[in-house]
Amino acid sequence: MTLTRDVTVGTVLPPLTVEPISRTTLALFAGASGDHNPIHIDLDVAHAAGLDDVFAHGMLSMAYLARLLTCWVPQERIRSCQARFVAITPVHAVPTCTARVTAIDDGVVTLELAVTLADGTVTLTGDATVALD
Repeated sequence: MTLTRDVTVGTVLPPLTVEPISRTTLALFAGASGDHNPIHIDLDVAHAAGLDDVFAHGMLSMAYLARLLTCWVPQERIRSCQARFVAITPVHAVPTCTARVTAIDDGVVTLELAVTLADGTVTLTGDATVALD
């Protein structure tokens, strides 16, 4: 796969919108990730913390961003991916992952990343670097 001709600064990757975050998704991700923090799966714990409901693991959103990248390029081309969690993703929310090319230097693309909910809330921001060839 050669991307050099198709990628310029400002190129936007096709967004990735995932299914609504379900309680099943949270339970399965807890098992897969080893993050069994009850705030993500136990409604009583969420209520005790003053929340209306449980919320998604931040790393679940990061995993969705990684899926966005690997839908674009093979995994071995990803050089770095980092993110900052800026808001919670409530259960039943529908995250959309986006990426935009902000720089190209010596065959390496820098992308600005974000996860946004349907109401416009940005829950995660970050960046990634990807080798073009």
